[in-house]
Amino acid sequence: MTEKTRKYVKQAQDFVMITIGLFCYAFGFTAFILPEEIVIGSVTGLSSLIHFWTGANVAVTYYVINIILLAIAFRSVGKQFVFLTILGATIATIFIGILQPLFPTPIIAQQTFMNVILGAVLCGLGLGTVFIHGGSTGGTDIIAAMVAKYSTISFGRTMMYCDVLIICSSWLLFHSIDKIVYGLIFMVIYSVTADRVINNTRQSVQFLIISKKWQEIADNIIAVAHRGCTILDGKGWYTKDAVKIVLVMCRKHESVNIFRIIKETDREAIITQSNVNGVYGFGFDELKVRVHNKKKKNDDSNPA
Repeated sequence: MTEKTRKYVKQAQDFVMITIGLFCYAFGFTAFILPEEIVIGSVTGLSSLIHFWTGANVAVTYYVINIILLAIAFRSVGKQFVFLTILGATIATIFIGILQPLFPTPIIAQQTFMNVILGAVLCGLGLGTVFIHGGSTGGTDIIAAMVAKYSTISFGRTMMYCDVLIICSSWLLFHSIDKIVYGLIFMVIYSVTADRVINNTRQSVQFLIISKKWQEIADNIIAVAHRGCTILDGKGWYTKDAVKIVLVMCRKHESVNIFRIIKETDREAIITQSNVNGVYGFGFDELKVRVHNKKKKNDDSNPA
């Protein structure tokens, strides 16, 4: 398989997973949250607020608001973000439009709190899946991106302010503290679930191994676990002897295999394991950071 073909396969896989994530998000919203008349954050919540007020179709309102925000923020967020957001908003709109008529009442009758929990978990799971595969659902992300570019307010704080404002706006329609509380509970569970999904895919572990058989351990890790090793020089302060330390980084699910290799090679090896979120580089995650054009020009004009 050529590099070009591999790239297309990866893009196809990402598209499939983004679609699944958006379906999960739309199902959680239309089957559990919308029938309970609970306003949540982001453009989805704003669309439902307009729906409860005017009767307008939620899917259409969701799409129109996203397009308007993108038109305003086009120069601030960049072409790629705009394309991904239009793609995500289009798919989400289709799913919401199809699913909404199927659930005129909540799936679990007279269990508002349970519906909020299940809806939040499904929405968070869907959003996390979309994000880890490079997708975007737009919404308050667009506003946060604009504010972050032209002010010192962080991206996350802007999103939180927008979401809380939209949720609290439900008071104007329902005059119910309960619905505001349910909306805030949704926001917390939804955020925690999305973060857990995103972090679990990136979670790696780091091993520091001190052993007299360090060379054999390193060779076995490379040959069996197919992970690289780095050898560090150290000194045992109790014995004053020089020691070699094997540094290994791997995915969390590979840690059992690393332990097995060490145990089979040297049962007296000293091992420390620590969790590492976000290992970037060859064999791990790609570092996705935009480099400013000015910085690029300076690098080009000053070659090393």
